[in-house]
Amino acid sequence: MLRAARALLAMRHPLDAEISFSKLLGSWWGERLPGVDVDRLIGEGLIAHATASDRPEGLGVLAAVTALGTNDTQRALAEQGVIVLRERGLTGPGWATQLGWVTPLSAYVNGDRFGDIDEVVLVFGRESERGSGQAEPEHALILVQDHNGGGVLRDAWITTQVETLLKQCRERARTDDFARFEGIEPTEARGVLERALHRTEQVVSGADRSEAPVPQAVGLTASDLTGGSLAAHFALANARIRRLPEPACGAPPPVPVWRRDRRAVLAARFLASDEAAELSDSYAASRCTDHIITHGCDIDSGRPLRVSPRKVESFLLHWLPGRVVLLPEEQEAMPHVLAAWVRWAGTRNGLPQVAVGATLDAVWESTAAFARTYRDPARPLGLRQEAVRRLLPDGDFAALARRMFAFPLMASELVAWAPEEFDPDTSAGRRALLRLDHFGEYDATTPHSGRHSSGRDHWYRPVTGHDPERERLLDRHERLAVRLWHGRPPNLWAAARRMLDRGVDRTTVLKALDEVLGSATSESELRRRLDFL
Repeated sequence: MLRAARALLAMRHPLDAEISFSKLLGSWWGERLPGVDVDRLIGEGLIAHATASDRPEGLGVLAAVTALGTNDTQRALAEQGVIVLRERGLTGPGWATQLGWVTPLSAYVNGDRFGDIDEVVLVFGRESERGSGQAEPEHALILVQDHNGGGVLRDAWITTQVETLLKQCRERARTDDFARFEGIEPTEARGVLERALHRTEQVVSGADRSEAPVPQAVGLTASDLTGGSLAAHFALANARIRRLPEPACGAPPPVPVWRRDRRAVLAARFLASDEAAELSDSYAASRCTDHIITHGCDIDSGRPLRVSPRKVESFLLHWLPGRVVLLPEEQEAMPHVLAAWVRWAGTRNGLPQVAVGATLDAVWESTAAFARTYRDPARPLGLRQEAVRRLLPDGDFAALARRMFAFPLMASELVAWAPEEFDPDTSAGRRALLRLDHFGEYDATTPHSGRHSSGRDHWYRPVTGHDPERERLLDRHERLAVRLWHGRPPNLWAAARRMLDRGVDRTTVLKALDEVLGSATSESELRRRLDFL
């Protein structure tokens, strides 16, 4: 990397150097190795090597990381390295002191009436060489935000043809009724883009996704984000967003929060509307409406009323099959409920009728594919429908694997004869499941039929006595199982999956998770330790 940086010393303009170093820093962005913090290993290793090199190219690398590093630790270490090398008498290229020192001039949003994709245009300038004190437009950074992908960034690029770009966008908005180009406050742009950066990094790193979309649920993988120009410009985008002014209150405007009662009111208004009057199965319609609203609130940045052809396709073909278990009657009703929602929400969201019609066409064109791709977990996974309903009382298909890992007996017929005694919602039910799972014992004093579906009586061993050590073990595993059941924190199941993928057996995985859970003194420390498992 230092040899590659040597060629950059001949550059004359700081923007050229910023773009080149951003590509260098993005070369390992998104790389993942089990148990290894790749960004820390390579990033901090590069800083240490550059500091020890005692060369001008090392100083150039450190200056670039000081301006473009994607985390505070790397920027601080690089700044210390710059001080060390300068104290040794080294001088860097002319652009080294100008990296990152730009002034935000304006911000715009370029898109269309559907709102699937927003191109956020940030215009920056530097002071002219004549020393007028006025920053002149130098370049524009364009960041592409995909709202159907949960608000992640999908692309980024730089142009120095600022006036040409703005002229073309304004002309398109003037001649195309569907186009939208408007200015926004730089403070608002910072809030929007910081959230987009956060979600993008969560998807790429595979870490805590409590606020980010599940990639499989929106048809998105980490390689979709790291394989293009976004990786090359990600460090530069981070640096430019940090140059935008912060809101006066010190925090970005929050994403609209849709509490349960507010979502219920919205559903009630739709179900009482003329558009929903022809839906015959009111229960199935209500359940389908809840899923439509959940998708709009959680994936589409709190915009359940926004409809578009791409959004309904993503909802039907990616989010629903990856997240929700629908009953057969709900599968049949869903396209009809969604079509009624499009007519109702599109009108209230100010969408032209031609756009509403195009969205309805997308619903019906996706219906056949929806019927083919929507998977019934009871068939491919070999599960009884009753077991699926017990494991997924909330219909969240994404939770199936971790709940089966926490309580594997619930997916079997071994406990089918006494479902009320093995209820994971109660402490007694959880203890019974875990005791039977770990020790093959069951409290024989509890009234039950005592007969397994195979006809064998008393296939379990009765609990023979009180063992304090065993009870303490059950206490710890119950605490772990509850966290796995609810998916809190998401890092917990991510760590378990990584170990299982490496061939670690379930007992060892449970022991490792239990040790981390017992030793962590805070939730932040717990998440940090889990990410290193």
